[in-house]
Amino acid sequence: MVDIHSHILYGLDDGARTLEQSVAMARMAAENGTTDIVATPHSNQEYVFDPEAIGARIREVQAAVGDVPRIHRGCDFHLHTENIRDALENPSKYAINQGRYVLVEFSDLLIPNTTADTFALMLGAGMIPIITHPERNALLRGRAEKLHAWVGMGCLIQVTAGSLLGAWGKNAGKFAASLIEEGFAHFVASDAHDQKYRTTSLREAFEFVRTKWGIDTAQTLFLNNPRAVLDGGAIERNVKAQPGARKKWFERWR
Repeated sequence: MVDIHSHILYGLDDGARTLEQSVAMARMAAENGTTDIVATPHSNQEYVFDPEAIGARIREVQAAVGDVPRIHRGCDFHLHTENIRDALENPSKYAINQGRYVLVEFSDLLIPNTTADTFALMLGAGMIPIITHPERNALLRGRAEKLHAWVGMGCLIQVTAGSLLGAWGKNAGKFAASLIEEGFAHFVASDAHDQKYRTTSLREAFEFVRTKWGIDTAQTLFLNNPRAVLDGGAIERNVKAQPGARKKWFERWR
């Protein structure tokens, strides 16, 4: 499996605190079937995104862990004015493997009215926004039509493995499932922050998806699409697990 969202690099944000914890998280990922993991420190008004520091941390942790999992550079990108301006001037800076896919995390307190315009600018600059864990954001759950519109523009959606297993509550779990069932989820990732509560293990979530929606859906969400992101290739956009629902997925959450 390939995990495109994690906070395994110590001392850069609210994820791993020490080198030992970074190493433990990486080894846990490998032990549970993850071959590649993207380290995605926050870039927001609290944490400064420093590519050189991130690169140094990756080299340090990789040397301690060994060959597996392979650690790649990414970012948990927040939509504020300075970030947006910098990203438009440097489109690959915040992207996974300095390619074109950029994780975008929303505040739990505000969804800007200008979000569609921002996404249009990012797409025009060659970036492809991946909206992270919308199922965990009550504002996004209540504005599901916006998610639908953003996907229609060319954005993608990542759900958190733990949401599918109940770790983020009933509403998050139902919304994550509805995204998968209707083909609006493109990736499942860990968003790991530690080795106890928000871990790097994807195995249980993979088995949950495989059992509920089939091996093809599981492989697409946990392996094929994430691998394409690492390589800068095209992903499968309509990962539809269960056709024929009576209501469109976003109508269930009005």
